Amino acid sequence: MMTNLFSIFDPSTEIFNMPMNWMSSMLGLMIIPCYFWIMPTRLMFLWNFINSKLNNEFKTLLNNTPNGTTLMFISLFTFIVFNNFLGLFPYIFTSSSHLSMTLALAFPLWLTFMIYGWLNNTQHMFVHLVPQGTPGILMPFMVLIETISNVIRPGTLAVRLMANMVAGHLLLTLLGNTGPNLPTSVLWVLIITQILLLMLEAAVSVIQAYVFSVLSTLYSSEVN
Repeated sequence: MMTNLFSIFDPSTEIFNMPMNWMSSMLGLMIIPCYFWIMPTRLMFLWNFINSKLNNEFKTLLNNTPNGTTLMFISLFTFIVFNNFLGLFPYIFTSSSHLSMTLALAFPLWLTFMIYGWLNNTQHMFVHLVPQGTPGILMPFMVLIETISNVIRPGTLAVRLMANMVAGHLLLTLLGNTGPNLPTSVLWVLIITQILLLMLEAAVSVIQAYVFSVLSTLYSSEVN
C-alpha cells in the first residue's frame, strides 16, 4: 500500500534506459517563448500584469534597487509556478515535490547571499546577530539562536515548498483510490471533492511559488 502510494513521486519513467521524469521541468521553458511569436492574448496581458506587480513589490522589498535587480526573483517565481502547475496534470512528474529539486533552488541562493554579505557588509551581518535592545547577559544566546535560524533558512525554504506539494498530491491520491470501492450513489461526492481539492492545489501552487520568491527577496535585502 505505502509503496504504491508513494510511487507517484518516484522518478521511474524511462525511454531507452534514460530517465525522462525531470524533463517536465523544461516543459514550461519551452512554452514561454511561444507567446512572443503570436498575437497578444488575454493570458499574455495577465502574465505581464502579474510580472509588473511582482517587479514593483520586489523593488520595494529590495529598497528600490535599480531596474533589472528583480529579474532573478521573477524568473524564480515563474519557474516554480510552471513546475507546480505541470504537476497537476496526469502523468506529468512533479519535480517541485522532491527535496533534491527545491533544495537545489534554495541552497545556492542562500549561500550566495551569505558570501556576499560577509565579504562586503561584515559589520552589518554581525549587527543582525544581536537584535536591538538585547540585554548583555542574553547576547551569547541570541547570537546562537540567530545563527541557527540563519543556517536552517535554505532547509525551511526547500521543505516548505516540497511538503505543500506532496501533501496535496497525497490527499488527491488517497481519495482517488477510494473511488472503485464506493457505491455509485456517493461517487459524485468524491468527484466534487476532488475538483475542489484540485482548485485548492492550483491556488497552493501559486501561493508557494510566491512565498518562496518573496522570502528569497527578504533574505537578499538583509545582506545589503
